[in-house]
Amino acid sequence: MYAKLKQIVNAIAPREFLFRHEELIRWPYAVWFSGKTYRCNICKHRLRQFIKLDNGDSLCPFCGSSSRNRRLWSMLRPNELQGSILHFSPARPLYPRLKKLLGDAYISTDFESEFLADERYDITNIPKPDATFDIVICFHILEHIPDDRRAMAELFRVLKPGGMAYIQTPFRDGDIYENANVTTPEERLEHFGQEDHVRFYSVDGLAKRLASNGFSVSAVQNPLAEAKDLGLSKDDIILECRKPAVAERIAG
Repeated sequence: MYAKLKQIVNAIAPREFLFRHEELIRWPYAVWFSGKTYRCNICKHRLRQFIKLDNGDSLCPFCGSSSRNRRLWSMLRPNELQGSILHFSPARPLYPRLKKLLGDAYISTDFESEFLADERYDITNIPKPDATFDIVICFHILEHIPDDRRAMAELFRVLKPGGMAYIQTPFRDGDIYENANVTTPEERLEHFGQEDHVRFYSVDGLAKRLASNGFSVSAVQNPLAEAKDLGLSKDDIILECRKPAVAERIAG
């Protein structure tokens, strides 16, 4: 039912209108999911259930947040947010809320113009001075970038000493898998699971690659106490990547 309604709405309404008014458009359908069993920590609605997608994810019917959006919101602790944020390809439920909280200190960017964004930065050549941002959010971006090491170096460069990058990609067990001979959308779908992906990361492989660019990396999994209440995926892993403070770099 949800997939069919989404298809109809996408066919009749302009994309920009949908992006700007998505939560209002969702309301008539979403009210049927109201209840007390679950909650969305982004839009604050209580739910009897989430929308179950074919890929197993749980979608909030009111704001459209996925489980990884709700996990990130929990990690950011929005009531405590301070400083400047650079956010790559932000999910639609997050962009307006972070913009309202932080104003000009929050910069969103999307190179392909597929998301709500303020800028169109190339992640391998970010047009910002060194040590500009306190937080960088880079979810499901690096698996699209051929020169991911250069992208990681740029993320490290624009972070302030002591700043944090939150990074997530699709993960699989084993080593990082990439193949320069795989170039067509059909081949990439077969090898990497999506037509525009250029590699598969493992958690350990991505952590090591980020560490080689200077980050201190920790892999953080969903707290079990939150998983059921917020409809989170139990195997959802986010990498917390801290740029060492000046004193730490000197000491090392």
